[in-house]
Amino acid sequence: MILGRVVGECVASQKDPSHEGRKLLMVQPLTLDGGDQPGPPVLALDAVDAGIGDRVLLALEGFSAMTAVGRPNSPIDAAAIGVIDTVDITDPA
Repeated sequence: MILGRVVGECVASQKDPSHEGRKLLMVQPLTLDGGDQPGPPVLALDAVDAGIGDRVLLALEGFSAMTAVGRPNSPIDAAAIGVIDTVDITDPA
């Protein structure tokens, strides 16, 4: 799982029937301190009604993603499974 920020929504005129009724989000992966990770955004199926600007928790493995959104045996690589309110990082030293 990783942290990400929703940067857009994807509109698809055709998609797999198992995705009907679900939003596709464009999510930029984030570092723990909130900065953008290098690389392009990923597409994720929305399971938590997230919107643009929200920080989300992403499940990035197929089985985890499809199980989290209740769509077993669906072609899902990533899913937004939580909206993040705060991140607290403490120094263990």
